[in-house]
Amino acid sequence: MTALLEVEDLRVAYGKIEAVKGISFTVEAGQVVTLIGTNGAGKTTTLRTLSGLLKPAAGKIMFDGEAINGVGAHKIVAKGIAHSPEGRRLFPRLTIAENLQLGAFLRRDGEAIEKDIKHVYDLFPILGERRKQASGTLSGGEQQMLAMGRALMSRPKLLMLDEPSMGLSPIMMQKIMETITELKNDGTTILLVEQNAQAALSLADHGHVMEVGSIVLSGTGHELMHDESVRKAYLGED
Repeated sequence: MTALLEVEDLRVAYGKIEAVKGISFTVEAGQVVTLIGTNGAGKTTTLRTLSGLLKPAAGKIMFDGEAINGVGAHKIVAKGIAHSPEGRRLFPRLTIAENLQLGAFLRRDGEAIEKDIKHVYDLFPILGERRKQASGTLSGGEQQMLAMGRALMSRPKLLMLDEPSMGLSPIMMQKIMETITELKNDGTTILLVEQNAQAALSLADHGHVMEVGSIVLSGTGHELMHDESVRKAYLGED
């Protein structure tokens, strides 16, 4: 069976500096796949390239059986990839409800959009309670919930999450990870970039360790959780 996403020998450069150096991986429908690694490893650059914000220097990106190399970001969304970016990138003066509606800007199915907004409020009840509140006044954790909810509003075949736990309290981080698990159980396909390696690997079907633009180790989430080099480098164990 063909994978939903196939990345082959992907290379991305900023001028003469190669940030992603020929990585290859796949994401099967219904899986959670995670990219872990330190700052500067190329994880965010990879997601930005898959979502059409950056153009690859070389390599092949296949999504749902179709090449999407160099396709514009708005067309990528239309094809079924949603990106919840690092830093959330909400519209701070717009309300929670308005941010969610913007997530569905390519859709014309009004009743289904309202149903999906209700689903986001079911996932994150605090957003429903504050739906008329400007997103810029929310806490970091609430903004992360809204960023994820907005990405879900396009009904993506693939949901890409970039550092969803960054800067959050332990309690809020646990809530975000529980929601990712809930989405996984509902059959959502997720590509997760996350510095909290333990949290990411504990819920991932497959993981890839990136260092300086290259994938240096791959395996199931369970295998990487118990790999000695990963435990020392990313899980804080001696």
